[in-house]
Amino acid sequence: MNEPYEAAPDIFVLPAFLNVPGVGFLVANSFVILSEEPVLVDTGIGIEREEFVKALKSVIDPSELKWVWLTHDDADHTGSIQRIMEISPKAKLATHALSAIRMFTWWPVPLRRVYALSLGDSIDVGDRKLTAFRPPLFDNPVSIGIHDEKSGALFCVDAFGALLPREEKDLANFEEKEVQQGMFMWETFDCPWVHSVDTQKFGKSLEAIRMMNPSIILSGHIPMARNKTDLLLRLASALPGLPAFVAPNQQAFSQIVSAMLSSQP
Repeated sequence: MNEPYEAAPDIFVLPAFLNVPGVGFLVANSFVILSEEPVLVDTGIGIEREEFVKALKSVIDPSELKWVWLTHDDADHTGSIQRIMEISPKAKLATHALSAIRMFTWWPVPLRRVYALSLGDSIDVGDRKLTAFRPPLFDNPVSIGIHDEKSGALFCVDAFGALLPREEKDLANFEEKEVQQGMFMWETFDCPWVHSVDTQKFGKSLEAIRMMNPSIILSGHIPMARNKTDLLLRLASALPGLPAFVAPNQQAFSQIVSAMLSSQP
């Protein structure tokens, strides 16, 4: 885990950077919204569970959390979910109903604490309303993003993710070419269905993001992106026409594993 940082007033990012040898870095973000009823968005990657809890405690006492909004049930977003629900006894778990049911196959989800979300639903957290929306790019059918109507922040789950050449807090620190290369690499892998979409319908889903006019885009897999909406939408619109991702074969995988193991202490 890296140190948390403030992306907008009352919104903190809890970042963890994953080094993909020969490719770059993929950030895995969780977020804290210090609303009147504080909200944790996602719970990090499991291999850094203790570090995640420590980072969270540097922003807020977990016992003060009123909501844990789980955007989807992938492993890089649910890493500390059991621990967080234990140390946040007053928190409700806001997530897709089927996400809660699927997770029940691998941990005892406190189902009576689940607040089931559907697209378009809103949660009143005291000083603001958080509205659920479907991100235009996703790798999991239960993905639910957040529009924070007070700050204008858009928490867009895995949409606009990118493999980038270094660790940074702000997407503005990268050249457009670096963002383009990183997004094309990540999203063609993460959303293989994008090559089969009706491009007009896909374009409408991207235009819906533009119409929301976000003040900042907070993705699970890029640094904070302020004033980058046009760039991210333009790059996303090119995805259907790109070549499909080809997974590493055994030889390439062996090279990746060697590089990963050699970089460990």
